[in-house]
Amino acid sequence: MSAQPVRLDEATMFELLTVVSLFLVALFGTVIAYQAYRGYRRNDARSMLYLAVGLLLLTLCPFVLNVVLNTLAATDRIVTVFAENLSRLLGLVAIMYSLYGQH
Repeated sequence: MSAQPVRLDEATMFELLTVVSLFLVALFGTVIAYQAYRGYRRNDARSMLYLAVGLLLLTLCPFVLNVVLNTLAATDRIVTVFAENLSRLLGLVAIMYSLYGQH
């Protein structure tokens, strides 16, 4: 069920744009999470910490999981998708907690 990795010199424009967009989502999400973490440190507001963790789980972790599971571990696509979706779900839970949890 696992597909062969696509080489950059053989990738289509769509595949390249997909990788670039995933990278940019991870990059911007990490920058925003860092700012939320700085807010946590500055104001000692735990909700900002949960927001930062949630953003990392929502943006950076799926990208890292995709790269690691597809290149280093060579797992089936369904395992990669499950891991990415679990990370996104946990990220959304952390963000929900930052908004509605006990402060």
